[in-house]
Amino acid sequence: MAQEKAGALIISGMAKGIDSAAHLAVIELGPSHLTAAVLGTGVDLVYPRQNISLAQAIGQQGLLVSELPLGVGPQVWHFPRRNRLIAAIALGVVVVEAAEKSDSLITARLAADFGREVFALPGPIDSLSHLLIQQGAKLAFKPSDVIEELAFYLKTPFKQV
Repeated sequence: MAQEKAGALIISGMAKGIDSAAHLAVIELGPSHLTAAVLGTGVDLVYPRQNISLAQAIGQQGLLVSELPLGVGPQVWHFPRRNRLIAAIALGVVVVEAAEKSDSLITARLAADFGREVFALPGPIDSLSHLLIQQGAKLAFKPSDVIEELAFYLKTPFKQV
């Protein structure tokens, strides 16, 4: 996995599917690799419920982040806030698959608004990933495409303000 060489922090929303797979892939690389889950609940609650063991693993080998208070459960309006946080703290956003009005599409648009890099994997001809590419997202075939593009940001020293 290219992330293994890059040491990048993988950030996602711990949703079912690609999000969970991304977190799990990083955890399987071992404790020198980090992942952050940005939640649409308080950090003491897990949604979806089937990700309880994943959340525990992320807590041991990464970071669980939420702007919501403890005890706050999932509500439909929490997830756009979660997506905004993901877009704001990431150097770039990779869209693997996206349905119309999906969280991944919302996150990609927010990332573009924040001036972050947006990458899309090509899919079926009617995939919304192609629309993102048409709108300026960078085409990514493999993880190294993303890492090579973001390497500049990782090597740039901080500036004093």
